[in-house]
Amino acid sequence: MTLTSSNYQFTYTPHYKPNQLICGYGQTAIITGWTVKQSVAKHLNPEDYAVIGNLYSPTRGISPLIRNLLANPHVRFLVILQATKEDKNAGGCQCLLDFLQQGFTQGKSDTGRDTWVINSDITGYIDIEINVDALETLRQSLDYKEAKSIREAVEYIKEFANQNNKQPWGSPLIFPQLETTPIVLPGPRYGHRIEGKTIAETWVKILHRIKTTGTIRPTQYGQWQELIDIISIVTDEPLNFYFPNPNYLPIERNFINDYISQILDDAPPREGVKYTYGQRLRSWFGRDQIEQSINKLITEIDSSRVVMSLWDVKDYENNDSPPCLNHIWVRIVDNELSLTATFRSNDMFSAWPANAMGLRSLQRHIIDEINQKSDNNFMIGPLIIISQSAHIYSDCWEHAERVINTEYAKICQEKGYNDPSGSFLISLKDNQIIVEHITPGSGEIVDCYSGKSAKKIYEQIADNCPSIEIKHAMYLGTELQKAEISLLFPEKNLYAQDQPFKP
Repeated sequence: MTLTSSNYQFTYTPHYKPNQLICGYGQTAIITGWTVKQSVAKHLNPEDYAVIGNLYSPTRGISPLIRNLLANPHVRFLVILQATKEDKNAGGCQCLLDFLQQGFTQGKSDTGRDTWVINSDITGYIDIEINVDALETLRQSLDYKEAKSIREAVEYIKEFANQNNKQPWGSPLIFPQLETTPIVLPGPRYGHRIEGKTIAETWVKILHRIKTTGTIRPTQYGQWQELIDIISIVTDEPLNFYFPNPNYLPIERNFINDYISQILDDAPPREGVKYTYGQRLRSWFGRDQIEQSINKLITEIDSSRVVMSLWDVKDYENNDSPPCLNHIWVRIVDNELSLTATFRSNDMFSAWPANAMGLRSLQRHIIDEINQKSDNNFMIGPLIIISQSAHIYSDCWEHAERVINTEYAKICQEKGYNDPSGSFLISLKDNQIIVEHITPGSGEIVDCYSGKSAKKIYEQIADNCPSIEIKHAMYLGTELQKAEISLLFPEKNLYAQDQPFKP
């Protein structure tokens, strides 16, 4: 704390997520929700505020915010900005207001951990390690105002800045923080193919893959666990979306309509709102890329040039948050329309399900428009999402583990026999193992293997069918070994595929 000619000058010292904050020398903390924090900072001098930061999540964002406030007791004022519908959907700012107004009680998080639960209709947590007396002191020591626009927020900040001579409410308080380090198994870092019928099923498989073999690395946003280039394929998502019951997804159905509009609809530029994906697709480059795609496919059904780009070369300049979704490619093959989207950076826990539902809606919109404007009757094909940096932030690890523990085993128990590599019929003839490779669907024989060695045959199959599914390959190994053992006792006729040895 430094004494100047007019008032005290303070230094804000963030202990949590420092790279995500703009720090100043005043006594007002500004919480901007989803509004770009720089859009508020540009109207202020550093002496006007202590810190400016976003609050994206009430369950994961409020606790580090409170920890930082307790470590900086010179902060005596809060301005909480709720300017956009994204703020209302996320609920973080409202939950913070409810903490200040209504307090908190001891309870359990959705992962079963002891925690402070904010008294709010919106679920919000505060780490149980933080002393209850410190939380109550903080609530009583802060003056706060809620702002509905950037202009109103700036007015409140200036008003508080005129009172920037209040004494700190106490000494800095630092509380221990529970940290978990995942056990990471060996596995490839690059290139992972994950397929599911629904977005929910595919998401659980993605979480399991990242949490099992993902690399833990530091980033400017804290730690995350990451795999590079996950290709996720959703084959049968229903028209109105599948939400499990109970819902283990990080979004609710009532959130989706607003999110879908951010992908399908244009939006006028607004201060504090970076962009929407719909804005990038509809007008950013002076063209409606969605309409271009529809018209191109009407005139050229077999075109492979239907590309939509969201990356602007200017995003390298003066943009601290360029779009994560960069590229969309649409293709019609065998009367079905597939959509492939590429994300340079993808939050796989909090964002991927909404991303997938928004893209599925875009896919459905394109099909409906083509079918209405032409004599075609195209069907919806798979949704393919390439997540180049596929990561889970450390503050979501516990939540991801809970989903995996409750849902992954159930998904694995759902047996499917739809390997696109085909099927294999195994029999014994003339004291040899005979394996016929047949196509899925039509059942045509496309190859045949024979011999007395299970190892030799499965190596040939593996070389010729490199994309065979893992469970299918392990099943074949088991069956071929049974067949080889049966060759030792030809008089007993031991082998029948999918059956135990006969006595």
